[in-house]
Amino acid sequence: MIQLGINSVLFKEFDFETAARHIKAAGYDGVELSAIKGMCEHLELDRWEEQAPDIRRIAEENGLKLLSMEVAALDEGRLRPAFAAAAALGIPVVNVGPGGKSDVEEDLAATLDKLTRMAELAGEHGVTLCVKAHVGGSIYNTPTTLRAIEAIANPAFGIDMDPSHIYRANENPEEALPQVIGRVRHIHIRDCRGRQAGPGPIELQACGRGDIDLIGYCKVLADNGYDGPVCLEVIGAGGHSLAQVSIVAAESYGYLNAVLKSLGAR
Repeated sequence: MIQLGINSVLFKEFDFETAARHIKAAGYDGVELSAIKGMCEHLELDRWEEQAPDIRRIAEENGLKLLSMEVAALDEGRLRPAFAAAAALGIPVVNVGPGGKSDVEEDLAATLDKLTRMAELAGEHGVTLCVKAHVGGSIYNTPTTLRAIEAIANPAFGIDMDPSHIYRANENPEEALPQVIGRVRHIHIRDCRGRQAGPGPIELQACGRGDIDLIGYCKVLADNGYDGPVCLEVIGAGGHSLAQVSIVAAESYGYLNAVLKSLGAR
């Protein structure tokens, strides 16, 4: 059955213990630890061994599973400690973006080479490395995602399929997902209005408030027996109150939980 989680980046203004309490109160099964340098480091990779006992304690006290970790940057210097931390904490998936620029063949080739090498390293730690199509990146739509799937056979490599980025690449995610579902190991999810570059204010990223057919998208997951994490990832400019981010978290959980239950996936 699908487990619902949330990337702790939504709570970037608050410490992890505060985030965990409110994530649990919203109903989630687990959490994706944010280790995004310059944005939100609830897990600081240069001192993860020091932090690990507290992270484990906080998760256990709140009944939350550690479903995944987002590092974002495809950087070996950060991924080496990330894989070690994930293995120690029992986190199965580490998520990155592709880097590079769209429609630059040299950038895509370089990204595929890095992903191939980092997937080998992830496999040595018993962890899965996932990449997602990202607006403006070298992997940004279904064709470039399929290039990655074709190039990297390593089972320690998978796809993190984020419908908001696919939607903003002028595709319909519910139609794109069946093409890659065989290698999808993680889902980042949020809504958005329009196909502009950015996802919009955090309130409009709450699932059900935007234009994406998330019901159709979830139906594809259920029909294909997907049983990995589905983690809300909402990123804003900052300065939001605890009430504001908690409302987005709770509203999205209610929407996703109801949809997935109706499909027999929870």
